[in-house]
Order: sequence, then structure tokens, then C-alpha cells
Amino acid sequence: MAKETGRKLIAQNKKARHDYHILDTYECGLVLTGTEVKSLRQGRASLADGFAQVDGGEAWLHNVHIPEYSQGTWTNHSARRRRKLLLHRAEIDKLIGKTQETGHTLVPLALYFKDGRAKVEVALAKGKKEYDKRQTLREKQDRRETERAISAARRRQRV
Repeated sequence: MAKETGRKLIAQNKKARHDYHILDTYECGLVLTGTEVKSLRQGRASLADGFAQVDGGEAWLHNVHIPEYSQGTWTNHSARRRRKLLLHRAEIDKLIGKTQETGHTLVPLALYFKDGRAKVEVALAKGKKEYDKRQTLREKQDRRETERAISAARRRQRV
């Protein structure tokens, strides 16, 4: 069997970028069981309620839903169990200091396969206030309108 190369996206947390200011991102490995990997290869996972936490010098991923493997037997995994994140010691130490600050948290942004290995992109984030969310939405709409106006002007020039 040929070795996989490249990046294959499994799940993405789009709401995280809406609800949080992303300060820094980390690519982490995951400690998974066999049935979890098989379920991920079918493209089934949800990061919606997920968060990461540092306990006892180790990083853990909580509430990420990987459904049970349909052809699994009694060895199947529980869908929302906590999973260990694989990070370097220096990164974990940095995260311990940053997450103890008020309002900072770790949220998963994406779950994917990179060269055949399951990875999760975790972000150090700070929660947005309601007015920040409105401001971000307004900026996005302004950018869209500007792009539309530019493309319309270019079309008029061609004719």
C-alpha cells in the first residue's frame, strides 16, 4: 500500500474564528485507538464543543466527537473521551503560562491527516465580546463589497 502524502481535512471548527481572537496556533499529534483512526478515515468527526486543557504537564483534548466505528466490536471507543495531545515540553510550558491568564483558552481549529498521521490544529485564543463579533462581521461585509465594486469596474473597462 502506498504511503499517504499531503494534508486531508477531516473536520473544521469555523465558529471558533467567529467567537475568539486567535493569538497563536499549534499543530499537535493525537493519541488515538484503532477504531478512532478508522472512523476519522471515513471523514466523521465534530470539533464543535471541543476544547483543550493542560493537566499535570500534559495537554488533553476534551469533547471532540469522533463517532464509534460502524464495523467495530467490543473494542470500540467512546465518542467523547478525552484524548492526549502530543506537544513538545517547551510548547506545553508556554501554554501553561498563557492559559492561566484571564480569558485565554485552547480551542481546536481543524482535525486532519498529514502524511497519514492524525493531527489537530489547536489555537491559543481569547474570547470576543459581542461588539467585537459585530465589528468583524462589518469588516468582512465591507471587504466583500469592495471586491464586488472592483470586479464590476474591471468588467466595465473590458467592454
